Amino acid sequence: MADIDNKDQAEMDPADMEDVEEVEEEETGEDEDTKARQLTVQMMQNPQILAALQERLDGLNGSPSGYMESLPKVVKRRVNALKNLQVKCAHIEAKFYEEVHELERKYAALYQPLFDKRSDIVRAAYEPTDEECEWKADEEEELTVSKQEEMKEKAKLEEEKKDEEKEDPKGIPEFWLTVFKNVDLLSDMLQEHDEPILTHLQDIKVKFSDPGQPMSFSLEFYFEPNEFFTNTVLTKTYKMRSEPDESDPFSFDGPEIMSCTGCPIDWTKGKNVTLKTIKKKQKHKGRGTVRTVTKTVPNDSFFNFFSPPEVPENGELDEDSEAILAADFEIGHFIRERIVPRAILYFTGEAIEDDDDDYDEEGEEADDEEGEEEADEENDPDYDPKVYGTPSRGRR
Repeated sequence: MADIDNKDQAEMDPADMEDVEEVEEEETGEDEDTKARQLTVQMMQNPQILAALQERLDGLNGSPSGYMESLPKVVKRRVNALKNLQVKCAHIEAKFYEEVHELERKYAALYQPLFDKRSDIVRAAYEPTDEECEWKADEEEELTVSKQEEMKEKAKLEEEKKDEEKEDPKGIPEFWLTVFKNVDLLSDMLQEHDEPILTHLQDIKVKFSDPGQPMSFSLEFYFEPNEFFTNTVLTKTYKMRSEPDESDPFSFDGPEIMSCTGCPIDWTKGKNVTLKTIKKKQKHKGRGTVRTVTKTVPNDSFFNFFSPPEVPENGELDEDSEAILAADFEIGHFIRERIVPRAILYFTGEAIEDDDDDYDEEGEEADDEEGEEEADEENDPDYDPKVYGTPSRGRR
């Protein structure tokens, strides 16, 4: 540590050492331990000294110990044998995930009747019985019998008043739109012009690939007849791979989404919210006259979700396409794993509270680390948020 301190101090500008030198002069004659402690505090308050120390420590993290290089040839040979065993483990793990996919397909068939009934209730194709509508509140939410009766009577009067004022709404209006608006990951995609269209969304289903076919899943969005497009179903299919990369088998960490395909939307004339018309003035170089040109350009919309960038055969993408697909994979995975199975809880907000609790458990510990990372990024002249802010292609 002494070597690090001496070297870092030597590299500092003399002006930056003034505070430290003053401490040494003022504390002459005091107890050596006290002097050392004060000097340490003073140094730790100097940002340049801290930066130099951090840089030195960062260089030590994750650096090879050199032990492997020092091993005899016969030992290195055995290490290679262990690595070959690890590759075999990765292939077994891939088979494990393939069987998990088969289990998901099996249980999806068991869940589907319940999801179908959910859809029937939402779109008013089925009216649940009184027994089905009974819900026992948590003990902490339970009220006294008298209070319950009072609230029931009040609610009954309010309902009767509403019935007189307007017709009883059918099903659960704006169910899926409310789900989307309650989830940050999805609400960020929504534009104001998307909302009237999503009021016609009646159901979202997940379909898994057939047995023996390459691993994939599809999201199916079911719409009632509407004025915006003629499609009754919009689909998005995600192709997955569950096998180690031959060039880097140790990176295998479960099935990976490799690509996705959307579907064409048959928009009604004048209703395509993924495009907008702009007017641009152009000046003639010679005559100096000005004309107005009308141009159609892409427009932000949730429905761009059904027109993802295509992944070329070589798998190479430009930076923008990589970022779009990374976000797309994350959204598709989230809809499949969380939204479809637990839609009612996202509608009521209960699932959102659970998600927040999950993050809070790690939030306090991560706050300090995130603060340090943000400071490093701001001070790094080479930092590019487009590069460091792009998530890797989504895994299952």
